[in-house]
Order: sequence, then structure tokens, then C-alpha cells
Amino acid sequence: MKILKLAFGLVCLLILASNMRTMSHWTEARGVYDDVCYLRQAHLFQLYGVGGLDTDLSRDGDHFLARKLKEIGFPQERLAPCHPPARSGKYVLQYPPGTGFLLALFPEGHQVVPLYAAASLIVTGFALLGIFAARSSPTVVGAGVFGALAVYMMINPTKASYSMAPTMAICAAAGYLTAHWLATGKREKSSVSLIGLLLGLSVNFRLPNLFLVAGYVLYLGIAFLRARTGASFVRGLIFCLAYVAGMIPTLIANAINAGSPFATTYGSEDAIGPELNLEILGHYLHDPQFGLVLLAIGSTAWLLRVGDNGARQVALLVACNLLINLFFFLSHPIFTPYYVVPVTMLSLWSVCFTGVMRPPRFAMKGQLG
Repeated sequence: MKILKLAFGLVCLLILASNMRTMSHWTEARGVYDDVCYLRQAHLFQLYGVGGLDTDLSRDGDHFLARKLKEIGFPQERLAPCHPPARSGKYVLQYPPGTGFLLALFPEGHQVVPLYAAASLIVTGFALLGIFAARSSPTVVGAGVFGALAVYMMINPTKASYSMAPTMAICAAAGYLTAHWLATGKREKSSVSLIGLLLGLSVNFRLPNLFLVAGYVLYLGIAFLRARTGASFVRGLIFCLAYVAGMIPTLIANAINAGSPFATTYGSEDAIGPELNLEILGHYLHDPQFGLVLLAIGSTAWLLRVGDNGARQVALLVACNLLINLFFFLSHPIFTPYYVVPVTMLSLWSVCFTGVMRPPRFAMKGQLG
């Protein structure tokens, strides 16, 4: 089994090395409007520090945004992209500040590659953790195959949006902690608080990451209603407080740019309620994301069938989270090649680490035999 672990570990490292080589040739002027907007947020942080949370379009005294848009051939007569009008009357950056903050940690002109490299190293670390912590050949194979897939995905589809790189790293960490909390029951309060904090932080990278918390809230709420104990109430309270603490930067940015912590900076075309749209469903059915959805659903059903009580608790939470998130994104009138990737990866990481920490009964029998 050691040879099997080393083989899968080497595969993950080789994929990481290939990714790093590919990333080293990336350009920060690939013609994508979102890229320019994330880089503008980073530039504001580098210029003004915390004051960079104010993303009013008029704060372009050094013509950074105008220069970047000119580089990608954006028509000068048109209003800058990603800056819809807010209730305050200002034109502000629609994205939360987390991705720009991480980009600002690196020198201008060389920000994207280090961000992706750092996120890839984190994801690879969790992949290797799953492989070398596995205790049977089937779980080693499962962790190895999924780990290789997770590392590969740091290029495609993660490269589609700068916000996806840190999101993928957080999904890996939150998946590990979810399994550690429910599958092992160890350090319950610290695991719950860290999961809440990480999911709150993820909102600072992508506002749709708000929905990643849905299954956890539902699970904790049902657990409290069933138990009606002080411990279950405190557990839910700790989770919620940690979650809110994690998303404080976005709440502050909303207050500055939109006039209220709970007002969105997104335009009307994004802030649309759910509606049945067969065209959107068709896009997902013909996209690689559909394969991830099937894999997440299948692995969750498998865990629910063969796992012990702790593993089934993970499966139930993951199932709730998948159901709520898929309902939102499949009924959202906008499609992208990465919208459902975060929830499917969070689900798969949770299932993977649960299988490693609490091997299914048939896997243990195979090991003993």
C-alpha cells in the first residue's frame, strides 16, 4: 500500500509541476473584463491600504483602469465594465474585495501567477494528506484519483476567474474540517468555528459563495430542533458568529460602496431571482460541470449507503448543500463554466476525507482479508 500511496502522490506532484509550468506563461492582459476589475481592486489596496475598499470609479487619478482597458482594446466611449451604478449614485466595483486583496499581496504585473501557485500548493497539500492518511487500498485509490483531479482543475476551469483560485483552496480545507467534525467527532467546537470562518471568508472572493453555507445552516438548525440542548444551540451560534466574522470585509465594502452592509454592488442583470430556464439547463448538461455534479451526487449516495453513522451525517449535510446550491445555480439566468464547481468540490472533498477517516465497511474487510 505504501507503493500505491507514493505512486498517487507522485502523480499529484507531476500534475502540480505541469500546472506551474503552464501558469508561468500566463499573461495578465488576456482580454477578460473581470480580470481588469480584480486587478483594479488590488491596485486600490496597494495605493490606499484599507481605503482601497472604496471602489468609486472616480478614484482612477493615475488612469490605471483606463490604461488596463486600453490594453485589452475596450472601447473608450463605453462605461467601464464591472462597475454598475449603486444606490448612492456612484459607479462602483461589483465584486467583493477578497480576490483583489490577495492579488495586492504580490507586486503589480506579477500578481496572478503567484495567487494561483499558492492556491495550487494548498490544494495539492490536501490531496497528499488524503492519500497518505488513507488506511486501505480502495480508499488510497479513491483519494488518489480525486486528488489528481482536484490538482488538475486548478488550471481548468479555475483559470476562468481569478476568484476561483482561493475558493478552491477554501473548499479543500472546509471539506477536510467537515469530515473531521462529523466523521470523527473530535474537537467539535473548533472544527465548527473554523468551517464557519472559512465559508465566511469565501464570500469575500465570490459573492455566490454565500450559498456554500446553506447546507450547514440547515443541518445545524435541524440538529438543534431535534436535540433542543444548550450544546446544540451553542454549536450553531459559534458557527454563525464565525461565518459573519469571516465576511466582515465584504459587509464593510458594501456599506462604503452601496450604502448598506446588506445592499449588493451587483447590477440588476446579476441580482435576479430564480426562474426555470431550459436553455441554462442545457448549458450545464453539455458542460464538464455536469460530470462533477454526477460525481458529487453519486459519491454522496455511496457514502450514505455504505458509511457508518458519522459518515452518513456528512452525506446528509452534503446532500442538503448540493440540493440548495444546484437549485439556485440551475435556475439562475446566467451560465458560466465554473458556477457549480465550488459546491461540487466542497462536497467531493468532504466525502473523500470522510472515506479516509472512516473507511466504509467493505474497505475494512478487504484490508483485513
